Formats: sequence, C-alpha cells, structure tokens
Amino acid sequence: SLMSDKNMQVTIAFNHFGEGLIQRMPRCRHGYFHVVNNDYTQWVMYAIGGSAQPTINSQGNRYVAPGNPFAKEVTKRIDAPSSEWKKWNWKSAGDLFLNGAYFTPSGAGASPRYSKASSLGAKSASLVGTITSDAGVLACRRGHQC
Repeated sequence: SLMSDKNMQVTIAFNHFGEGLIQRMPRCRHGYFHVVNNDYTQWVMYAIGGSAQPTINSQGNRYVAPGNPFAKEVTKRIDAPSSEWKKWNWKSAGDLFLNGAYFTPSGAGASPRYSKASSLGAKSASLVGTITSDAGVLACRRGHQC
C-alpha cells in the first residue's frame, strides 16, 4: 500500500449495499474513513475491511447480517495479527445491527484521530431505509443527461 494514503479522508454515505456483494464495502488501507448512513442488507464474507492501520468511524448505518452464522461480523482486519489491529481506531456509534450482525471496535474510543474520520452529522440508523431508498446504479446513456 502507498504511504501517501495515510492522509486520505474518505466518506462513504447514503449507499445501499445488498444482493450480490461479497466484501469490501469499503476496504480501507491507511487514512480516515467515515462510513455514515448506509444500508448493508447483504454480504457474504464481511462488510467493512481494513489493513495498514486505517481509522474507521461507522455512524448511523443499518447492518443486516446474512443467514450464514459464520458471517455475522461486519468488520474484518486483514494482514495483521490481533496484537496489531487492536490498536487501530475503529468505532461504531448509533449503528443498527440486525439478524446477529456485530461490529468489533478497536483502539481508542475517543481518539482525536476520529475528527479526520467525521465529515457530516449522521442521521438516526432508523432512517437509513428512507435515506437510501433512491440509491443505486444511474441509468445514464452516452449523449443524454443522467
């Protein structure tokens, strides 16, 4: 991974992640990630993954775990032993967990690093269905306005 990515700030907001998706919604390396008001209704392996010590702030998302009892965890740390990833700053605030979904937090709960992983105020997770109701692929065609 590129060391220049350490200062990257990314916001993933107002998306619906569902059928046909397996993992990496997002996959975070280095940097600061604000995952806010998304609707995760299906995944096969995990929803949010990370490597290389990213800071992840999950707020106001709805996570509906798949039926597979071995795939209920929202998070996955990649290429790091637990002694290392337990120091990474990953937190969940105001998220809604359904069907056994769970988020494994790590690091400092109130770290100042989260300020770089906060880009907008999260709405209540109970509103995610409404917020993301129009999310999806754009039906754009060349030569026509989207």
